[in-house]
Amino acid sequence: MSIFTPTNQIRLTNVAAVRMKKGGKRFEIACYKNKVMSWRSGAEKDLDEVLQTHSVFVNVSKGQMAKKEDLLKAFGSDDQTEICKQILAKGELQVSEKERQSQLETMFRDIASIVAEKCVNPGTKRPYTVILIERAMKDIHYSVKPSKSTKQQ
Repeated sequence: MSIFTPTNQIRLTNVAAVRMKKGGKRFEIACYKNKVMSWRSGAEKDLDEVLQTHSVFVNVSKGQMAKKEDLLKAFGSDDQTEICKQILAKGELQVSEKERQSQLETMFRDIASIVAEKCVNPGTKRPYTVILIERAMKDIHYSVKPSKSTKQQ
């Protein structure tokens, strides 16, 4: 008696889904999280390093592939690699809660340090500390806007 192992099953690990809605349908591609940012900044040129597979999905987590007719209707082509490039360039990257939280905390600290560099206590003519500025920002319930840069805020 032999043991049956599924040969057509692909396990995606360290996956980030990049989503894009086009033509009323949602398309996703499976990528490596850290490589997507370097691709968009232009540091990474090799598409094979960014993508886990050169296929377009309707749902990455369930492994549901996009139909050829839907791809033709939405993108006007069924070339998976070209469609992957479009989704990579214009789609939105799924970010986990912890990553988002750490990004907001970093921005909060950056804003506080920028403010501390520019402010001086008028009574003592000494600069305010970053910790003092952070505490004041928390007291007034300052909220960081992730879409704006730290300098703008």
